[in-house]
Amino acid sequence: MSRQFLTGLAVAALCLVSAGGARAREPAFAPQVNNAQGVKVTVTPRNVAKDVQTWDFEVAMETHTHPLDDALESSSVLIADGKQYPPSGWEGAPPGGHHRKGVLHFKAIAPQPASLELQIRLTGDPAPRSFEWRLK
Repeated sequence: MSRQFLTGLAVAALCLVSAGGARAREPAFAPQVNNAQGVKVTVTPRNVAKDVQTWDFEVAMETHTHPLDDALESSSVLIADGKQYPPSGWEGAPPGGHHRKGVLHFKAIAPQPASLELQIRLTGDPAPRSFEWRLK
């Protein structure tokens, strides 16, 4: 392969990467894990941008002690600036089993708050599990 071909290929690859546009500029939020009462819950914000209508949080739960029977759309709440926001829906595994994964959807909050707290209360938990992220 010629040097000119390789240079052109590198430039094309760089253009494709930078063409990611808004996705490339969206902040990435680290997953948070809460492991209590024999249930491990991992939450990762997937779409918490200023210019979208729905915020998405990926939730994965696993246990080996009892079925995961909680309806996450009724046992979760998003808290921002002291106000509580219920989920607009759950897309994923239905209640039951020992492993569940899906996405909690919330209506985007405007103006965007400085931080978010997602609380999930599972059956048997003495208090809600809390997952927090700074947005600004």
